Amino acid sequence: MTRTVYYTASTLNGFLADPDNSLAWLFAVDDAGAPDIAAFMDGMGVLVEGSTTYEWVLREEKLLENPARWQQLYGTRPTYVFTTRALPVPDGADVRLVRGPVADALPDIVAAAGEQDVWVVGGGELAGQFLDIGALDGLVVTLAPALLAGGAPMLPRNLGPDRLELRGADMFGQFAQLSYAVKKAAPVGP
Repeated sequence: MTRTVYYTASTLNGFLADPDNSLAWLFAVDDAGAPDIAAFMDGMGVLVEGSTTYEWVLREEKLLENPARWQQLYGTRPTYVFTTRALPVPDGADVRLVRGPVADALPDIVAAAGEQDVWVVGGGELAGQFLDIGALDGLVVTLAPALLAGGAPMLPRNLGPDRLELRGADMFGQFAQLSYAVKKAAPVGP
């Protein structure tokens, strides 16, 4: 059964990026012994991201200038990008620009994943939309030894301990990685 997992890096106080959408805080951390993203990617059939994340990756990895790099990073996996704008797509990349609610696109996303899982790359608001419709099954957070005074929150939703079940805690060099199963919300009613 296809699972949807939000796998991300965060500061200790829960920010993905600073107020300028920079990840300089993350890249300042010694990455010796950092988690192996390739092992995680092996189980992913589809990537999902918001336009801010997508544009950041295009810019930082220079993917429009070097489209072959897309294949090195993501292989042939489809990438769904939620956006309200037309965005450039690297030559040869299977990027599917999506407008509208996550719930409307979810059947296509799950079908494209096949027998594999869906990786919600970011951002936090998009992951929150998956959570809102009961479609977020897992949360893997790699905590970096950094704190920010503000920026993009990791997951701008309330999610209590009744909905999160710790599945693993590991140390990778300077990073701590926590893995949680996300339990479905209890039905509301009389």
